[in-house]
Amino acid sequence: MLRHHLLVFFRNLRRHRSSSIINILGMSTGMACAMFIALWVADEWSFDRFHQNNASLYQVMERSKEDGAVRIHEATQGPLAEAMKADLPEVQDVTQVLSLVKENVPLTLRNGTESARCNGIFASDNFFKVFSFSLLRGNAQQVLADKQSIVLSEATAIKLFGSAEAAIGKQLDWDVFGKNWQVVVTGVAAPLPNNNSLVFDFVMTRELLLSEIYKGGNEWYNEGMQTYLLLKPGTNIDNFNAKIKDFIKAYDKNTLFTLFVRPYADGYLLGRYENGEQRGGRIDYVKLFAAAAIFVLIIACINFMNLSTARAARRAREVGIRKVMGGTRKSLALQFLVEAVVISLFSVLIALLVVWWGLPYFNQLTGKQLTFGLTWNRTLWVVLLCLATGLLSGSYPAFYLSGFRPVAVLKGKLRSDWGELIARKGLVVFQFVISLVLLVGVMAVYRQVNYLFNRNPGYNPHLVVHFPKDGRLVAQSDAFMAELRKVPGVVHATATSELIAQESQGSSTYGIDWPGKNPKANTDFVIRFTDNEITETLGITVKEGRSFSKEFGDETKSVLLNETAANIMGLKNPVGTKLRMWNEDIVVVGVVRDFHVVSMHKPISPLLIRYNPQRTSVVMAKIEPGKQQEAIAAMQKLYRQFNPGYPFEYNFLDTDYQQQYVSEGRVNELAKWFAGLAILISCLGLFGLATFNAEMRTREIGIRKVLGASTQQVVFMLSKDYFKLIVIATLVASPVAWWLVQHWLQGYAYHTTLSPMLLLWSFLSLVIIMMITISFQATKAALANPVNSIRTE
Repeated sequence: MLRHHLLVFFRNLRRHRSSSIINILGMSTGMACAMFIALWVADEWSFDRFHQNNASLYQVMERSKEDGAVRIHEATQGPLAEAMKADLPEVQDVTQVLSLVKENVPLTLRNGTESARCNGIFASDNFFKVFSFSLLRGNAQQVLADKQSIVLSEATAIKLFGSAEAAIGKQLDWDVFGKNWQVVVTGVAAPLPNNNSLVFDFVMTRELLLSEIYKGGNEWYNEGMQTYLLLKPGTNIDNFNAKIKDFIKAYDKNTLFTLFVRPYADGYLLGRYENGEQRGGRIDYVKLFAAAAIFVLIIACINFMNLSTARAARRAREVGIRKVMGGTRKSLALQFLVEAVVISLFSVLIALLVVWWGLPYFNQLTGKQLTFGLTWNRTLWVVLLCLATGLLSGSYPAFYLSGFRPVAVLKGKLRSDWGELIARKGLVVFQFVISLVLLVGVMAVYRQVNYLFNRNPGYNPHLVVHFPKDGRLVAQSDAFMAELRKVPGVVHATATSELIAQESQGSSTYGIDWPGKNPKANTDFVIRFTDNEITETLGITVKEGRSFSKEFGDETKSVLLNETAANIMGLKNPVGTKLRMWNEDIVVVGVVRDFHVVSMHKPISPLLIRYNPQRTSVVMAKIEPGKQQEAIAAMQKLYRQFNPGYPFEYNFLDTDYQQQYVSEGRVNELAKWFAGLAILISCLGLFGLATFNAEMRTREIGIRKVLGASTQQVVFMLSKDYFKLIVIATLVASPVAWWLVQHWLQGYAYHTTLSPMLLLWSFLSLVIIMMITISFQATKAALANPVNSIRTE
């Protein structure tokens, strides 16, 4: 029986080549699109879930109420780890991490003449026990046991020592805040998994950090470390969160913070909070593209359904004869389902070839390193995809075609009721709705990305070069900055404690008092320590007062506020106001206009800029246009004179600024491709329907032309019904697209507005694309010789 079904299928495949090609091409395109998205979604979903302790690994989060809003922090107090381990029986183990990567603070590691600037972390001695990062050399239980230990990544070990084996037991030098330190290599980590968010080039010990470098980290009033818990099996998380809510108050009665835990793996996908409540994150993109994959497949299946039912007349006689010869409806339905599954199988094979060929390009587009091997698990999913799409696309045609009455179809009286017509048109409208929603989404993402790139961040990052201030530059800071400002092509130069364009807001404090402050008010002020020429180098506008300058002598007690800080303090005349910061009196000398210290995903925070060159770690220089090469070459020469043995590695600030929105750029590219594919598949189906419609009305077209109808009138006659469907689809899709885009834009503190013109342009674009598709066949039919058209009937 199966052999007979296949024989009939291949006979019909040859007889109806055009519709078969359209079906296979549309289905394979939809499947390839779905496979690409599935690989991307699976990779996103797998992030940070590879750790052996994933099921019981949690991150401690802090919650505080500031200026009427609830804020969530990842940073916690240094003593928190030991306290939770000692006081909470539910805690099996605890580890802490301070990431220099998130703070964008690289360190230079030196092995004699070899040096490497690296990003790393400080971690507890049990770090490699709690997290499942593999070691090429060293024992996970021992590598961080000694305070002076360091674990290198394999790439860093090779760069400094030539191999992982050669690195073990060797000493490395590094410095911070102008003081030199020595550590010994006790381990080498294997390359980190691609689906890992905790990246590092080295791991040094938390004990070294807190005992000798950042001693304030041992105080309950200071934050900075991320705390991770291994909870015992069976722990009720809701009860545990209720228990630890006020945990810190037992050690610090004046604390502003309460605690809760979240699964460690949720941090990557569910990292966005609004007023203390989890409001998504990258999971929004995962859901978006997963839905896109499903809808693209549905569009491909709709094409099959429409073309199969539209061509029912071609197979009606076959159905009638087979029923007269004893064929049952069940066997006929099975025939059509087998045909649909076989077409799905062909489409799957073509889709697999497309994925295999296109995966390197897809990786470039997404910035990932995805692989596609047919494991047993993936093979099962591919088989299920083949069966599901085949059965879904073939179900309606199978039961529709198998339901023809043999007497009626053999007499040429093919039933075509309103239900069939409405179903077919409804499927076409559904295709258009999906295509229009995707098109609006693409345009909205494009507008938002352009808005982020083109919106004035409040400073001018163009032609600003930055590099770390390390080594001898710390002790000879004044001399180096003086010489740097003399370099030909350097317009201005300054130094800051942290980079401007970065992921986190960096250093902050609650310890600010001002005249008239509400004792119950809690405000987290961002702190930046800088040198002279900070406003000139970055193009920051001074709204009131002045900036820092040597002309005013000692500026160590001077501070600049941004507009947000001045407004929160309620200072009508802020210049000259005395503030109290960390038990020290400081004076406001100026107010600068608000600018974005971090990306526009977050609102502008209140900012204090203090003059303190000794606490700066990043040098920035503004270069004259057209003199980049000469100025950078001169800066490199000057850097090597002051800092021999250290690599001169620089970057442009505008590059860092754009890097903050690389995810949006990639989403924009992905959305364009997938929306384009969805529209392409819809056009394929529409092309097939238009072809069939023109064929079925060949005699009518010939008669109309004989009676004087123009080509334009015939084209309009064949196209108007589809235009009506597009209008209906627009009415349905517009509110859906509007709601989805508005919801997505809410994830940005600063975003573009959704104009009705966006919907209008999307509608016009879809109309133009669809009408071109339809008009090709309509024009071809209209230009045919009417004599031949009538004769063929």
